[in-house]
Amino acid sequence: MLNPNFPSLHDEDGSLIPVEYDLVIDAHVHVFPDNLFKAIRRWFDQHAWHIRYNLSTSEIFDFLFSHGVSHVIALQYAHTAGLARELNRYLIKKCQQYPGRVTGMATVFPGEEDAPMIVQEAFDSGLEGIKLHAHVQCFDIDSGDVDPIFDVCQSNDKPVVIHIGKEPKSPSYRCDPYEICGADKLERVLIDFPKLKICVPHLGISETVEYKQLIEKYDTLWLDTTMVVADYFHNENHIELNSYRVDRIMYGSDFPNIPYAWDRELKRLRDCGLSGDALGKILSKNAIDFFNITNAA
Repeated sequence: MLNPNFPSLHDEDGSLIPVEYDLVIDAHVHVFPDNLFKAIRRWFDQHAWHIRYNLSTSEIFDFLFSHGVSHVIALQYAHTAGLARELNRYLIKKCQQYPGRVTGMATVFPGEEDAPMIVQEAFDSGLEGIKLHAHVQCFDIDSGDVDPIFDVCQSNDKPVVIHIGKEPKSPSYRCDPYEICGADKLERVLIDFPKLKICVPHLGISETVEYKQLIEKYDTLWLDTTMVVADYFHNENHIELNSYRVDRIMYGSDFPNIPYAWDRELKRLRDCGLSGDALGKILSKNAIDFFNITNAA
């Protein structure tokens, strides 16, 4: 699905969140040290789209907060073994600079030595869950490498955000997401770890129907809207959020790694015909419940 011909959209940046919104929590924001951000931007330029916002981690937080976002869930992922501890320490320091406004999610590389210990150290130091990305980290959720990580998360009552949907895929990945990802694979985890809270980003594209069915079946599964409601990717199944279990959907932007205006998805959500109660759940309440946020303004 990903290719270097994806367009950059020149829609206008809004100065603030839509006036109708009281509280917005962005549940999907990427942060990295500068050297990794540069490498990621080069990859996107070569294999996907041009990232519109060339910002450092602190600039990302300052941008979103100054535009009306109340709280940010900061995500990162280790692209290879041996990076996780350094990345976790980096994110801990950044969260401390924005007390009460950033929830940091730790990283670990599935299968690396001492992976459960790395996760526990991150939790003990103040990070509030784990982000995993099967496409980038190239792990099969059925391989056994991830279960010890899930064990630590479940025993600490910490959530997992895991990109396990098959799309967007790229031939430049070291693995084929269609072989290692899938709603059926995730359902095994939901059964084996019945107290573990899991969020699948992008509404599970391209298996949106299957993931819609899973959130109706399992109370421990959430989805986020990232880049799907923004109407950027082609999706064979039209998304009608009114037909979803709205207490299991969270707003996420993928900022800053997007090729369009930061508030494009917020505007699309406003125009989805959702009730005020449903919109409030998607924009903030569900994230408060999933990430156990105690201080959202």
